[in-house]
Amino acid sequence: MARPLSRIGFGLSQTARVAWYAGHYLALNRMRGPLVPEGEARPKIRGTFPKWQAIVGEMRALFERDWSNIEAGFYRAPLGLASPSDALTSSLRFFKDARVVDERRLNRRHSEVMSDERSAQYPRYYLQNFHYQTDGWFSEKSAKLYDTQVEVLFAGTAGAMRRQALVPLAQAIRSRDQRKLSMLEVACGTGGFLSDVLSNFPRLNITGLDLSPAYIAEARERLGARRNLTLIEANAESLPVEDASQDIVSCIYLFHELPPKIRGLVAAEIARVLKPGGTAIIVDALQTGDTPNFDGLLEVFPIGFHEPYFTSYLAEDFAKLFSAQGLAQASDMPAFLSKVMVFEKH
Repeated sequence: MARPLSRIGFGLSQTARVAWYAGHYLALNRMRGPLVPEGEARPKIRGTFPKWQAIVGEMRALFERDWSNIEAGFYRAPLGLASPSDALTSSLRFFKDARVVDERRLNRRHSEVMSDERSAQYPRYYLQNFHYQTDGWFSEKSAKLYDTQVEVLFAGTAGAMRRQALVPLAQAIRSRDQRKLSMLEVACGTGGFLSDVLSNFPRLNITGLDLSPAYIAEARERLGARRNLTLIEANAESLPVEDASQDIVSCIYLFHELPPKIRGLVAAEIARVLKPGGTAIIVDALQTGDTPNFDGLLEVFPIGFHEPYFTSYLAEDFAKLFSAQGLAQASDMPAFLSKVMVFEKH
């Protein structure tokens, strides 16, 4: 049982985090041009929009659940904001790039990273400036910006949403020797979730995989050299991992950026590498109907950001998708603007 002072400290640190990133979000909105560029037809939004009280209420519920998980011993309390100097450096870098991103968005430029050389190495759908991101997934600059951009987008709640995946992970390895277990993180990016996993399950054998060399390099810098950690560049559609070799496979915010046909291929690869009795943990955006008051907000997201596969993602039946690969859905839980889906291989 955590002490009352620990709860107060947690509350203060997370409040400061939300205030910092929400402040960035509000400032960004003042800088930003219109959601739809002049001359472009405004799409019709069918879903409802949440009032700000509902958004704040869902954020509060997320952090209350976060603390309950900490108190129950599923994972440790997270660290607060970075040092003032690091936070300021990240902030200045973010705002400097934000103007460039907005100019790219208003002109609907999203194929700047396409080239003949990259087309020979990477899937066509990957060669885009998702979110109108500078350099797409292909530069150190992009990798350095990414974590701040995600936290600003989610007003300081991205870390808390990702941490909800630690609960089914803790349940999957409870009373088992971590040293004899293997975990694969598909699309590990800059290593944000892996940092949480290593902090809480330091003896677990972990492989982090991502297609971006720049993001893998950032993850290596962030996580450091560890005997039980391997980071590799590879495609999620063809995992360089042996059949039935993983006890746990996690995947954070990948599926909404995949074309519908590719989602099935990735689901099949996840099923292939899982051991019988293994667990797949998928964290991604809410889908239509998960939190009905937020449905309109989900429809707007791909309009303001370059997310070409997001609309189809909203209607994807993940229980059916994974069931076709022999994985049964064990749970499906909303977490503010995200959801945690757990599948088991029998």
